[in-house]
Amino acid sequence: MQAVEHETTQSTRASVVGEPLLPIVEVRRCDDDGGSLIALLLAEQQQLTAVEQFSREQKIGDVPAQAKHYTKLLPATAPAEGQQYAFEVDLDRCSGCMACVTACHSLNGLDEDETWRDVGLMIGGTSSNPIKQHVTTACHHCLEPACMIACPVDAYEKDPVTGIVKHLDDQCFGCQYCTLACPYDVPKYHHKKGIVRKCDMCSSRLAVGEAPACVQACPHEAIAITLVETRDVKENAEADYFLPAAPEPHLTFPTTHYKTSRVFPRNTLPVDYHATSPQHPHWPLILMLVLTQLSVGAFVAGLVLDEVLNSALLAAFAPLHATTALIFGLLALGASTLHLGRPQFAFRAIVGLRHSWLSREILAFGLFAGAAIVFSASSWVDWSPGWLNYGLGWCVAVTGIGGVFCSVMLYAFTRREFWSFPQTATRFVLTSAMLGIAATWLSILLVGVVGESRSAHELATVAGDKLSQSLIALAAAKLLFEMSLFRHLAARRVTPLKRSAWLMLGRLSNHSLARFALGLLGGICMPLFLLSRHAVGADSAGVIEVIIVAMLFAACLVGELLERYLFFAACSAPRMPGLHSG
Repeated sequence: MQAVEHETTQSTRASVVGEPLLPIVEVRRCDDDGGSLIALLLAEQQQLTAVEQFSREQKIGDVPAQAKHYTKLLPATAPAEGQQYAFEVDLDRCSGCMACVTACHSLNGLDEDETWRDVGLMIGGTSSNPIKQHVTTACHHCLEPACMIACPVDAYEKDPVTGIVKHLDDQCFGCQYCTLACPYDVPKYHHKKGIVRKCDMCSSRLAVGEAPACVQACPHEAIAITLVETRDVKENAEADYFLPAAPEPHLTFPTTHYKTSRVFPRNTLPVDYHATSPQHPHWPLILMLVLTQLSVGAFVAGLVLDEVLNSALLAAFAPLHATTALIFGLLALGASTLHLGRPQFAFRAIVGLRHSWLSREILAFGLFAGAAIVFSASSWVDWSPGWLNYGLGWCVAVTGIGGVFCSVMLYAFTRREFWSFPQTATRFVLTSAMLGIAATWLSILLVGVVGESRSAHELATVAGDKLSQSLIALAAAKLLFEMSLFRHLAARRVTPLKRSAWLMLGRLSNHSLARFALGLLGGICMPLFLLSRHAVGADSAGVIEVIIVAMLFAACLVGELLERYLFFAACSAPRMPGLHSG
């Protein structure tokens, strides 16, 4: 080992209050090849960490005790045209201390379990050279914020000068659609207040030249506010330049800039990348979706029967059928209000009609309900002209189909693979058709047996086999479609659909088993049993038939409710690096 000279000098700086004066060792290397290991270690001991340096500066008064303005962490000028404010995170400085989380929580008065800024962890590398990278993340103040586009009440606004995306608490009515639309899980629902809230980059501070709480609190100065060129943000998004395994930036063009001097190994992933957990099921939405589709399907099925069969046979059946379908539709709309945090402001729901699929869905089903009420009332009136009932019937069908289409687009807009347009449209259309046929069949039998209508009895005899066959075909198609998800288990990559399949066979396996059992029982086995009864000449409109079809309808309905539960609970999507436990 080569010789090293050591010269010890006494520090001349003022001591920190409560700390003794400590000697500072200066290490001088006598060689020209970089020094010995001992010399390097001694030199490293004299370097204060960011936390120690920050603490020392505060104690010895190198900065004012009440310093609030951190000019070096803020841009020197306001945003010019084509620019906006953005967070800049230096990953080389972030240690995961969560001081930013605490400061944000304290300044904004958040509840104990509420956070607007989170710290996640990424890992990668090899066993001999592993890497561990903490990541602090908050709202990215996107160029095209999905939360703002999705909101039906315009409770979001993007400042035209600063680019900051703000949430207007007073305007929000708590539909929580923005929490589904944002790919970065930024908006957080506040159950007590019944509204959504999120980070606004401490815009009130920035307005007076003061840094946000998270920027001020970070002892490493890992977070700063910078100016970004909107053009550069879009160009970077083309190459998916953001964070490993994070949602693709071209979805909303997030402006947060993560910088590092290192090159991450190609296997760098969030620490919770392989973790799967059920999502919030949103039971009011489950009831609303299934029952609206049942109602629309029943009205359409009744119109189809009117087209293909003798209208005289439908005279006794139509009033009860229309009323039953209407009741299911109204129950669905009532259930949807249970999902609102502040239902008293539901009248605001169509404010975002120009851009929000939720506003369009609400309008479409509102028109559907109005037309259905008029149609159901007219079906009970003998003097109502036939052309009026015919026109009203198709008005109900068109508005109902429009509502179902809006429901499909509402979830397809989120860009989640499990909720893609083909996936969602197939589910919703087949649910409408299956439940519509089952409800129509039950209405026919009830009128024929309970109401002792000869025409309805004849209608059940004529249409029974056709309804059975149609239900079997639709149920088989839907069950096979849902089971096709499991083919993604063979994929080598861990895709969102593979995670959904894991959930359905793992933590949600009981729900999956019950869903497929009820779908098979109500959609295939019981209709096959009825067909076999008809083949041997059994009465196709008797009391036993009514009981079987009622059980069939109940099995199909509960099965579709479970399917829609899985639609929400098993939905998996890419996300920002998750929280870690230490």
